[in-house]
Amino acid sequence: MKQQLLVLMSLVLTQIAVNPAVAQQWHQFRGPGSRGISGNNQLPISWDYESREGIHWEVETEGRGWSSPIITSGKIYYTTVVNEGQTEDARKGLYFGGDRSKPPAGVHHWLVICRELKSGKLVWKKEVHKGIPVGSVHIKNSYASETAVTDGERLYVSFGHLGVFCLDLDGQSIWERRGKVAKTRHDWGTAASPVLYKDQLFIVDDNEEQSLLLALDKNTGKELWQAKRPEGSNWATPFVWENSRRTELVTPGTGMNRVYSLEGELLYEFGGNSSITIATPYAEDDLLFVSSGYVLDQKKPLFAIKPGASGDISLKDRETSNEYIAWCQKQAAPYNPSTVLYEGRIYVLYDRGFFACFDAKTGKEIYAKQRLNAGRAFTSSPWAYRGHVFCINEFGETYVIKAGDEFEVIGKNKLHVTDMAMATPSIADAQLIIRTAERLYSIRQK
Repeated sequence: MKQQLLVLMSLVLTQIAVNPAVAQQWHQFRGPGSRGISGNNQLPISWDYESREGIHWEVETEGRGWSSPIITSGKIYYTTVVNEGQTEDARKGLYFGGDRSKPPAGVHHWLVICRELKSGKLVWKKEVHKGIPVGSVHIKNSYASETAVTDGERLYVSFGHLGVFCLDLDGQSIWERRGKVAKTRHDWGTAASPVLYKDQLFIVDDNEEQSLLLALDKNTGKELWQAKRPEGSNWATPFVWENSRRTELVTPGTGMNRVYSLEGELLYEFGGNSSITIATPYAEDDLLFVSSGYVLDQKKPLFAIKPGASGDISLKDRETSNEYIAWCQKQAAPYNPSTVLYEGRIYVLYDRGFFACFDAKTGKEIYAKQRLNAGRAFTSSPWAYRGHVFCINEFGETYVIKAGDEFEVIGKNKLHVTDMAMATPSIADAQLIIRTAERLYSIRQK
């Protein structure tokens, strides 16, 4: 009996190690490995607001923020900014015409919020700053678009150029590092989330004045090093890649994708991106996947990179691979969403409602662009579990696509008719957490 119990405990621990989301942990943007996937077989496939199917709980949100919730030890943490005055409503749909040269009037409150995972009940709310915004943002952006990160003991919260704030899990301030306002392209604002690796916190600030990569001591906020970047504005969250050769810090950029050592040394770089870079990299089976796909560009590359490179490894005009670039699909990448790699296939969600699939090892197209819907914009990144890929559009409608070599939509799940969904959902245990402009939801299997 004792031996059987030990075997059972071992299996449970193995499951948690393989699928960290099972242990109620979603510590960063897109969760473990920046992948957006879970192995929990109790997660919901279908839900519907009108019939209340799958709606575990919902709470109204305040202010505006497109950061994803993060989850640790049974608590949900997210950021928002509340304007005492009037903020122009963000319109659902594509992004053209949304430039705003002036920030909204009114005193704003930069907030970090903690809620119970089981019930949605408010635990605490912490104001880290109060004032009038200095810089402007695109109408579809927010002053709280960066997703926080945690090590399970502290929260590390970035509010772009306002600064970085470290709190304990009870909302008490530990340290803060104030930022400096810098002009972004067309005053669109910032969005790249911080990344934590061991005792280092990495911040990418790509702007129109002086782009920087910063490494901070997570315990004190002290600057460990900085690397000046010859880049313009970008919005991609960096990624720490532990591969068979070394550990690398990957920072996508429009001019160059640059990869650094953990001490700030430039290891290698490669170009070829579109003119705007947003998607987050990730890795599997010793391959790194990087994408950049602005909707109006001809260049929309999706790269698979081998470890161990040095110098400039850019592809020549007609090349699709070289010594360190395993493959490149030059017109496959999405614009705002990151891709999702699930069960050996890379699924690509395009802003205008198309969906495609590629083989992760070879880059071979499994199926070309298929239409999900017309007239609905997709900004959030897709996620996957239980043999399905999920894509939520800005209207709060989630398309459920069966994973595999054939394109098959098996359902469409709806939230409240007024919801606007821009944040990428999060997962903990058997709960799917969806943030919209109006509400925070917990979705569970019936």
